[in-house]
Amino acid sequence: MSTQMWIRQIHRWLSMAFTLAVIANIVAMIMQVPAVWIGFLALIPLIPLLATGLYLFARPYVSRSNA
Repeated sequence: MSTQMWIRQIHRWLSMAFTLAVIANIVAMIMQVPAVWIGFLALIPLIPLLATGLYLFARPYVSRSNA
């Protein structure tokens, strides 16, 4: 499997983890649970999600300019 496919797969799994963390944060806010760590839980997948997303976004433009 190519590097781009690996990054795409990692990006998909990170997006699912981020979605679950956001849902957990919303549920905690509705239940009025004073746990700050739940709010920070969404940041764990968000940072690598940003990196992989920027890579996938820029890849077509970089490969087009090299051609």
